[in-house]
Formats: sequence, C-alpha cells, structure tokens
Amino acid sequence: SLIIPSRGDRPRALALALDHIDAAARKAGLAPDRLEVLIGFDGRRGERVRDFPYLTYYDFPKDNDFGNAIRHGLLKASRGERVIFHDDDNILTEDAFLIHETWPDAEMVIARIDVSRAFDKPYLPEIVPGREIIRQCNIDPLCLCLSRDLVVNRCDGWQGQKYEADFLNIVRYFRRAKSVEVTEKGVGVYDAGRG
Repeated sequence: SLIIPSRGDRPRALALALDHIDAAARKAGLAPDRLEVLIGFDGRRGERVRDFPYLTYYDFPKDNDFGNAIRHGLLKASRGERVIFHDDDNILTEDAFLIHETWPDAEMVIARIDVSRAFDKPYLPEIVPGREIIRQCNIDPLCLCLSRDLVVNRCDGWQGQKYEADFLNIVRYFRRAKSVEVTEKGVGVYDAGRG
C-alpha cells in the first residue's frame, strides 16, 4: 500500500509520481492485485490524473496539518501487508520495489533517497558510525517500507500533528519493530516534482 496525501493543486507532479510508481511496479513484476495506491486530496477534489487499476482517490476535508490526518485515514482504508509513505511531489526509483522485496519478512526496511533538490546533502539517511540512523533531519517517511501489522495494528496508524509528526512516527515504528534492515540502495527522490 502506497499512502499519498496530496494538496490537490500539483497535478503534473502527482502524474510524475504515479508514472514512476507504475514503472517500478512493472519492473518488479507486481500484478495490479498486489499493489494499491491510495491518494488523499486535502480539502479539494483533486484531478484524477491517472486511472491505473490499483489507484483509489479520496477527497478529505481540509487538513491544515501537513497531511497527517489524511495519512491516518488512508492507512485505515489500506489493505496491503506492507506500507510505503509517499508524497505527491516525490518519486520512486525504478528498482524501489525490488529493493524493498529483498527483505520480505523485515518489519522495517530503511533505504536511501536522493534529497539533493531540497537540501545541501545528496541523500538521506546518512549512515555515520557511532550515530543512530533514526535522528532528526536524517530520515524521511519515503525511506521506509513497513509491515502493516507494525504500523496499523501495533502503532495505531499515523499519529501526531504538525511537521514533527514525521519524525515522531518514524521513531515509534523503529522502537516497536521486531526486525529492521538498512540498505544504502536508493528507492526514491524527494521533491522530484518541485517546481
């Protein structure tokens, strides 16, 4: 299940994101019934830019909170055994699903994403000997592939408010995960649809 909150006012960025998801799914050989992409529009009826068979669009009331309530609502609607958090202006790499599927039993897979379009560093997370990988400004939800049992059942979905919710949810998932795998392979590009 890919969880995508969208402001609803960036249709070209959303189309780019969906095209990359589709390319990654085709490269991994994922049948449409093995993938679901849930898009939640924030306070508007956003444009349905693609009609792939695994897509479901939802129109939510205005969130005014960085999509936190939308993420939680989409998680409740999701059915997949694994969860990836995505934004409407990010993209997956063509190998993203293949990389995540390397560890089918891991409750949390942490992979790298390219953040060079938004930050003064090339990627996240930075892996520094002697420092925790889960630290403020070192991880983004796009880095993760998580088990549904961990996120929805044991951690009660997406909690919190404001911008800090990203980090606080990641910390909570990490602390409750029974197994964590880390790879330096890249699974996404942050802010790929910027501008």
